Amino acid sequence: MLAVDRRHRILERVAEEQTIHIAELATELDVSEMTIRRDIARLERDGFLRRTYGGATAHITRSMELLFNARALENAPAKRLIGMKVAEDFQASTVFVGIGSTAEQFAMFLRPREELTVITGSLPVASLLGTRKGRVVTLGGTVLGGDLACVGPVAAATVRRYHTDVAVLGAAGVSARRGITELDDEAAEIQRLMIEQSAALTLVADGSKIGATAMATVAPAAAISRLVTDSSAPAAELDALRELGVGVEVLPRPGHNRNGARA
Repeated sequence: MLAVDRRHRILERVAEEQTIHIAELATELDVSEMTIRRDIARLERDGFLRRTYGGATAHITRSMELLFNARALENAPAKRLIGMKVAEDFQASTVFVGIGSTAEQFAMFLRPREELTVITGSLPVASLLGTRKGRVVTLGGTVLGGDLACVGPVAAATVRRYHTDVAVLGAAGVSARRGITELDDEAAEIQRLMIEQSAALTLVADGSKIGATAMATVAPAAAISRLVTDSSAPAAELDALRELGVGVEVLPRPGHNRNGARA
């Protein structure tokens, strides 16, 4: 197994279980514990992991931990895998990152690069990425308490100053009929502007959000370039989204195979 494949497997294990044990992983991958330790050291140096006694945990800043309320913890393993999947092949040099726990997981696994500029209204995302290589721009404005997100006229004016290659956004709901929706009017307005100012939109949403509708409209479903979700999403709704031209990518839920059955 190549080193990059081993490191990817380490990140998968952390995403699924929040922690790993070096001895177990060395046995599973048929390599020495020293090899796994070197892989973990590299991932820690790149900002993806924090080493602990006997293993490693995902690197989560203190401000991100504040968001681990009941809503953020729902479907957490699936959200981590979705965020990691989008981050692993991310090549854009400019990106808007939205609010919500799945978008935060994308930021957690995003590879540090000097040439990368991230523009975000999420204070947890800004706090996490501000410790790494690359440029981080926060929107400013009024802070929305539940998500620690910048909203209001100041935040909107900042979004309008930029154009990005892609926006990576979460959503409270997404359906073929109702499009992308959010729980809060002010948050929806910032998400809407980010879509308008981006060349493409990647939506990250676990299966519970697919087919759901929240109060505030963000954009029609046809605005989505790529939707990454998990296998608990309703198949009929995903088919309807595909018919609108949405590129849909479905990941197996942790502990299940790609057909949705428990492994």
